[in-house]
Amino acid sequence: MKSVTIRPLLLSVLLLLAACGSEEAGTGSAVMAQEAPAAEAVPATIERFDEGTNFYNVIAIPPGAETLYLSGAGANPKEDGSWGTMEEQAIQIFQTFQTTLEGMGWSLEDIVQVRVFAVANPDGSLDFAGFNTGYRRFFGSDINPMKPVRSFVQVAALVREGWLVEVEI
Repeated sequence: MKSVTIRPLLLSVLLLLAACGSEEAGTGSAVMAQEAPAAEAVPATIERFDEGTNFYNVIAIPPGAETLYLSGAGANPKEDGSWGTMEEQAIQIFQTFQTTLEGMGWSLEDIVQVRVFAVANPDGSLDFAGFNTGYRRFFGSDINPMKPVRSFVQVAALVREGWLVEVEI
């Protein structure tokens, strides 16, 4: 989890600036700088509420927490030119996100929100179960016990032909 505590630092700097260089008028004696109160170095934590099977319904991010947003991503075609199933595409997308996050010093545990846009198969069926099977490899799993909040929306089409699903975090 990434968090930044700014308020105690800001208070210390303001108190120091107010005290620095001050002299009492007419006496020539320096005013003693008051020591700033010790800032509690307790990092704010992300709070998760109302846990469901695949996600939490509520996650509270503390003020000042560092955030990172990753744009929507979809799968790449396989070597044979096919795109794979909804499950396979979900796995590929989350593997890509995992690699990107880890390269930036983050992890899957830092993900607090997932938005999913999915299209139905040509026969009109939406493979929601297939997506969830792939998704559960990355959230509420052995590699990551955390679960983000999540939206799953069926759409008429996605921007790239062959994508069954697009995900943003």
